[in-house]
Amino acid sequence: MTAFPRKAIAQLILSEKPSIKAATEEKVWGLNLDQIESGTGKVLKKNLVAISELGPSTFSFIAGTVLYSKLRPYLNKVLVADDDGYATTELVPLRCDPTLVLPTYLAYYLRSPEFLSFANTVVAGAKMPRMVMSEFWRYDIPLPPLSEQHRIAAILDKADELRSKRREAIAKLDQLLQSVFLEMFGDPVTNPKKWPVVSIQEVCESIVDCVNRTAPTVDYVTDYKMIRTTNVRNFKVSLDSVRYVEKAVFDEWNRRLLPQKGDVILTREAPAGEAGVLDSDDQVFLGQRLMLYRVSQQRATPEYLLYSFMGEGMQQQFKKQSSGSTVKHLSVPDCRSWDLMLPPIELQKRFTEIASMNWSLRQQALAHSNRLEDLFFSIQKSAFSAGP
Repeated sequence: MTAFPRKAIAQLILSEKPSIKAATEEKVWGLNLDQIESGTGKVLKKNLVAISELGPSTFSFIAGTVLYSKLRPYLNKVLVADDDGYATTELVPLRCDPTLVLPTYLAYYLRSPEFLSFANTVVAGAKMPRMVMSEFWRYDIPLPPLSEQHRIAAILDKADELRSKRREAIAKLDQLLQSVFLEMFGDPVTNPKKWPVVSIQEVCESIVDCVNRTAPTVDYVTDYKMIRTTNVRNFKVSLDSVRYVEKAVFDEWNRRLLPQKGDVILTREAPAGEAGVLDSDDQVFLGQRLMLYRVSQQRATPEYLLYSFMGEGMQQQFKKQSSGSTVKHLSVPDCRSWDLMLPPIELQKRFTEIASMNWSLRQQALAHSNRLEDLFFSIQKSAFSAGP
């Protein structure tokens, strides 16, 4: 079986640029990169703004246009527009020639591991890497007949729907536990149940910030791991992707306090206010812009502190207290001085039991989700490498 013939992206795109007719104060879709979910092309939020409010670095697009993010291509943001609108110039508009390529087929291919691997090798700029567009336009994509493109897109649509539903189920489990927290304790900022309020220092045995410099890492696996802000996501501290250091570096950096299982880790930056519980006995230390909270078992549970941090009230407080012109961050003094409502420890333990059951279900759903992700990428790879 031979592979599909390939054709350069530039040869698949119409050259004319359509315009949208709209009054100055008419509300239109203003599309920025943060509205596009990485790897899926899902629109997270559709912002409507008056045309007069659009900045100069925008362009108009029509429904059916494929929009490819040339900024930080590793984020894999590719969208097929379902409506007319205006977009940031960091997005590249691709109006497909309908006699050659189907927009959904092109979008799936541009999100594929094959193209992503290529995109990550043709970027310019260290802090703000962008696709080298001359290389982009010259890139040859596999181009089966339109009937086969429709078939491939339909298969991937169904596989994508399955993985989307699983991600939604995981999100609902997270929302459920936050709702349980609010039902049992109320909002940590407004404290509607009038629990006693104490300083967070009275609840914790230790509050430790990271060493404010970068540890020298190695590009091979050791027994010593560094937790970074990217490891703190979704109420957990994930050690799936960490940096490694030598024992001497580990010993030097852990003169303060070794993180241990059950510690709550909070990010001070990127983004400030993310938190998770460390659920591992591995030898780890705090990287930059992290805080460690070790609760007193007589006064609080890690899960109670975690959901206090992650609730809407505290998250809004974090945003208000964050400062910095380029990157917003929480100060170490603020991280040591928050007030915390303190319900009875027995009630906190009950919440922890519920959280444990919820997380068990979440882990099962996450394992299923990972299998669906693997299946999707397998189908994707097979679809684009097949041929007549």
